[in-house]
Amino acid sequence: MNLMSIPARRIRLSAPIALWLCAAAYAAGAHAEIDWYSITLDNDSVVGNDNGYTNGIYLSWFDTPDNHAAKPGYLARWISWSLPDAGPSVVDASARTLGQVMITPNDITLENPPAPPDDLPYAGLLFYRDTFIEVYARHADSIAATIGIVGKYSFAEDAQKLVHDVIESDEPKGWDTQLDDEIVFQLSRGRVWKSWTSDSGRMDVLLGVDGSLGTISSSIGASLMWRYGSQLETTFATTLLGNGRAINPVATRSGWYWFAGINGQYVANQIFFDGNTYDDGESVDYEPYAVGIIAGLAHSWNKLSFTLAVSDLNVLEESDNDSAEEYSEFGTITLAWKLD
Repeated sequence: MNLMSIPARRIRLSAPIALWLCAAAYAAGAHAEIDWYSITLDNDSVVGNDNGYTNGIYLSWFDTPDNHAAKPGYLARWISWSLPDAGPSVVDASARTLGQVMITPNDITLENPPAPPDDLPYAGLLFYRDTFIEVYARHADSIAATIGIVGKYSFAEDAQKLVHDVIESDEPKGWDTQLDDEIVFQLSRGRVWKSWTSDSGRMDVLLGVDGSLGTISSSIGASLMWRYGSQLETTFATTLLGNGRAINPVATRSGWYWFAGINGQYVANQIFFDGNTYDDGESVDYEPYAVGIIAGLAHSWNKLSFTLAVSDLNVLEESDNDSAEEYSEFGTITLAWKLD
């Protein structure tokens, strides 16, 4: 490609993305025991939308040592007291994630889109999350701590404009109305049980519960997942690696499985609907109770894993606000690879 043919605007917009990737690479390199990486892409175009929860990208790196000596990251250590003493674990795993989320209103071609409560605001979130998982024979526990920023320093505007420029899609013109800059956080705790396994070991049902507290969102929920495939006994804990919207499992050790799940949730606060924490402005109306579904396929080839899923986080949602209704509908692709 001739670099002189690339528009200057595209080069300028690429700078925040390059910084984002460099930060991820530096953070990952700081941990010598890293043995797995993954990249997850959520996008609503899979279900035919381009508004609401329009895009999310997450780069994760994992420490799963053979000696079970994984430790929580610096953020997660603050809530490690919430893990019960259940005796020696089978596996411990530590995951670190750098992610970016972007939310847009229904019509991205308007410079001044309808303000809440008539439509979702423009919003971006750039965050870092520590997750720690303890796996036992019949259940697994997780803790997670997240810190991030909403507003212009999330670089969501730059990222969306870059992508739309590349694919020659409509330019999003209303980012000047996005949420104000704010440091945000979230603490999370989860557990999943192997509640039923078939005699052949080819089918199982997992029961999960989770809770979160913070300015990003606060919620409690429960989920039920059915899986059919191979290597199920070694992969049930990966359902705890969900990024807060839905469970998104992965396969390992040359296994594969189909999965389908349902979850119920009560949401006390959600910054993308409520607006900035310390702002008395209007918010988008939403039902605090939600029922969501997810379905997909996970497949692993020894050192490479691929997951494809489609989610609707609130099948009960009935709203005149298209963005609010379509916020919950998106597709997910996860690619994970082992280093050695």
